[in-house]
Amino acid sequence: MAATAFASVKLPSTLVEQARQAAQPMRRSVASQIEYWATLGQIVEHTGLSVQEARAAIEQYEAAPPHQPITAPASIDALSARLLAAQTNGSLAQRVREVVRENQERTTSI
Repeated sequence: MAATAFASVKLPSTLVEQARQAAQPMRRSVASQIEYWATLGQIVEHTGLSVQEARAAIEQYEAAPPHQPITAPASIDALSARLLAAQTNGSLAQRVREVVRENQERTTSI
């Protein structure tokens, strides 16, 4: 049997519904939203952030002044380095809050 690029998994219906709601403003499919969340989770695990550190980073980000737009990193190592730097200087939490606010605004305008 030939290998395929996709596999089926069972997920809790509440997670699928949360993904459906989160995907809509970003114009993603449910599968793409779950894949996006999984990728973020891998990055967080790869950097070794704890829940408390992630929360602290968000709080620091909220208190930080506005930042310049960032460009996409060339590798996972570059992305990890950016994530750690953003956590340290507080810009991560600020950007997370901005994206959440933008997504909420998109949701209410649809």
